Amino acid sequence: MKPVCSILIVGAGIAGCSAAIALARKGFGVTLVEKQAEWRFQSSGIFIYGNGLEALRRVGVLPEILGAGFAIEDGRNVYLDHRGEPIVDVFYPCSSGGAAPIVGIKRSEMHRILAAQLDLLGVEIRLATTVAKIDAPAGGDRAEVVFSDGTARRFDLVVGADGIRSQVREAVSGALAPRYSGFGVWRSVHERPRELDAKIMMMGIGKRLGIMPISNDRLYIFGTVAEPAGRWYPKESWSEQMRERFAEFGGPARQFLDQLGADSEVLYTAVEEVQAPLPWHAGRVLLIGDAAHASTPFMGQGGAMAVEDAVVLADMLARHGIAEATLQAFGERRHPMCRFVQEASRKVGEAGAVEDAESCARRNVAMREGAQQQVDAFYRQLAGFAVPHMPEPA
Repeated sequence: MKPVCSILIVGAGIAGCSAAIALARKGFGVTLVEKQAEWRFQSSGIFIYGNGLEALRRVGVLPEILGAGFAIEDGRNVYLDHRGEPIVDVFYPCSSGGAAPIVGIKRSEMHRILAAQLDLLGVEIRLATTVAKIDAPAGGDRAEVVFSDGTARRFDLVVGADGIRSQVREAVSGALAPRYSGFGVWRSVHERPRELDAKIMMMGIGKRLGIMPISNDRLYIFGTVAEPAGRWYPKESWSEQMRERFAEFGGPARQFLDQLGADSEVLYTAVEEVQAPLPWHAGRVLLIGDAAHASTPFMGQGGAMAVEDAVVLADMLARHGIAEATLQAFGERRHPMCRFVQEASRKVGEAGAVEDAESCARRNVAMREGAQQQVDAFYRQLAGFAVPHMPEPA
């Protein structure tokens, strides 16, 4: 009997959990390590467009995601100005599998669903554990890993899915630091009024604020604004800071901003990017997700790219085995799409950061005239990267 290949995944975020599930379903022996001592993740919301939903279908968790989240069945994104006046409605495409075009879900719910699958598939999970050292010489067929508890094991492949501040990345790309985008993102979770059943984006002057249902009874709002590099805000001030940052916003956002107080569920993060150069592997160590290509959030594609990495990697390894050619081909296949998303997201962020009223008025006119065409073109090009299968490695 052929021995089962052993794969270590470092990091239990969206990328790591999705990869662990996809690889375990393909018959690989998977160990997942996570530095947190318990399953506890940043608990705002996330919205997932059609390509991400198709990737979750391939992972095998789409029904659970749809059951726990909130689907925008017609794919409508309502764009308003900061006062609540209409700009344009834009419609997003369905997934190739026919799921709703947009689904919002609380991040903690998404992780609960993924974690449940890990248990069912028998993935070995080691919490409160990090990697202290990796020895994966070029041309070798194994990686020697020393863990934070002093134990050591050998694996056929180590997958770095440990996020934007990846420790594994140094073994592949050297000391590559994230790049600050100039933006901060503020998020808060609220009760959902029954009548609010659309995804809304409000375009202000130098700011944008979104509203997205994430379950039958909850929604989250998310706002981006230019923030000085290195600025730190005490957690206890986040509600007040968020309320002040977006004080000029009216319309549907007003009620939620007014609700912000000491007991509110608020999260602030600085927006950073990572563009790891090819190759995304060194020896038997490979990067996926934010460890390789963290993006700004303006296209809502960060989670989708991570899950797509997972399913593409699992398919390629099952088809071609763990080999230098396969790892090289994975990076070459995923890099163009992820780079395209990063560049498109950055441009959208810059358009939303216009800081004078006259330019914003011109932007809004341009959105009325061309926003739907731009969305259609983006998803056509995104689909063009999704080749159905990989040719045999040379």
